[in-house]
Order: sequence, then structure tokens, then C-alpha cells
Amino acid sequence: MPEPPAAEPARRVEVVGGRRLSYLDFGGAGRPLLALHGHFGEGRTFARLARELAPKWRVIAPDQRGHGRSDRAADFSREGYVADAAALLGRLGLEDVVVVGHSLGGVNAYQLAARHPRLVRALVVEDIGAVVDDDLSFCLAWPERAPTRSALVEALGDSARYLTDAIREYPDGWGLAFRPEDMVASQRRLNGDHWDDWLAGDCPALLVHGTSSDVLGADHAREMADRRPGTRLVHLPAGHTVHETVPERYAAVVREFLAPLR
Repeated sequence: MPEPPAAEPARRVEVVGGRRLSYLDFGGAGRPLLALHGHFGEGRTFARLARELAPKWRVIAPDQRGHGRSDRAADFSREGYVADAAALLGRLGLEDVVVVGHSLGGVNAYQLAARHPRLVRALVVEDIGAVVDDDLSFCLAWPERAPTRSALVEALGDSARYLTDAIREYPDGWGLAFRPEDMVASQRRLNGDHWDDWLAGDCPALLVHGTSSDVLGADHAREMADRRPGTRLVHLPAGHTVHETVPERYAAVVREFLAPLR
């Protein structure tokens, strides 16, 4: 099936807490949908989903703190990420929105729903649990700069295929659109038991699990769906980045979930 026509998002910036928070607004007259990426990512990872959901849904996809074109922050706390998302919606005059989140963004999404329920109409959580325990310290071995793009890709090894959007050319060479030490710090603050936040919200939720994921296990995903009313669980043949591995199937289940919400 051919891809739908490309949407041309507008790149915009809000200043939140003295920091630049950059985001993509895919526009249109559809209902707003906030899309939150995972570690190492940025808002444009949801470009394909935005095209698939247009024109019924207007996707707004920020580069979260320390990622992409947004500024670094003094901390990468749970409170900080949630405050950024709430502030962006406030600046845009939006509430009662659907929030989609992958990995880090998934926890941010359901914590936003728990702490600011009027802002969130429904959740789509992609491949992250109510208990998180991971270690990103491997990324500290990645080079800060390389003389060419190909040299950086070679140094990144197998990880390069997950980092295409984050590769940048700087005045002093080629590097990534984040600092690895920030990602390690962010993951450490993400780790923990978040059952209270997952169970606090009562809005409809779609939990998408990659059957080959090394982050979210099938048993834990089933427990999350069983314990939280109004939660639908879908298993798709992918690893952790479901939206990139099987984009058409991912978009189809999201679109089906969203249909009655319009």
C-alpha cells in the first residue's frame, strides 16, 4: 500500500520555564492529538502516523526536553516532563486531547493523564510498562563528534538504524541531537514503580505491545490491561519501536481505537 501524501508540519517553539520547547504541528481542522516520543527520539518520529491520521486528527509532536531542537533542562524528572506537556497544551489552549506516547513518552502520557485528567481524553501507550527498569549507559560510548556522517554512523554500529532522525551536522563535525549523559540521567528518573499513575486515570486507553520487545513483556502488558478498566491491549509483531517497525498496522489499530472518540 503506498504511503499517504506527505503532510508538511510547521516547526514552532514555545518558551517553557526559560527553555525552548520545539514542536511540530501537522495542522488541519481535526481533533488535537499530542504525540510524545521515546529516548533518543524527537517529534518527527510520528510523521508517518500524522499522515495516516490526517485529516481527522491534528498531530502535535514536541521534541521533549533535551531532545531534538528543544533545549536541555536542569533535570529530567518525572515532574519536569509532565509539566512540559501540560504547559505546551496550555499555551495552545488545548484540553481533552488524545495523548500518544512511545516508551519514555508513554509513561509521560499516562502520568499526564493521572495528574491533569482534564487535559487527556484518551491514551495510546506504546510498549512501556507500569514498572520500568532499564539502563541506557551503553550510549555513553557513542562519540560526541565525528568528522563525517558516515564516520558517525560507523561508530554508532547497530544503534545507527534507530538514530537516523537524531544525526546532525554541527560546526565542529557530525553528532547527535541529544547528550548521551542526559539520556542516562533521564532513564534513571524514569525507572521505578508507576502503578499508581497507570491506575489513576479512567480515560479510554490503548496499550500497544511489541511481541519481540525487550522492554515490555507480554505478561506485564496483560496485567496492565486487566487491572485498568477501559484499556484495550493489542499485540503487534515488532520489537520496542512498534510505530517504526510495522507503521501501517500500528496506524490501523490507533485509527480504530480513535474512531469512536471523534
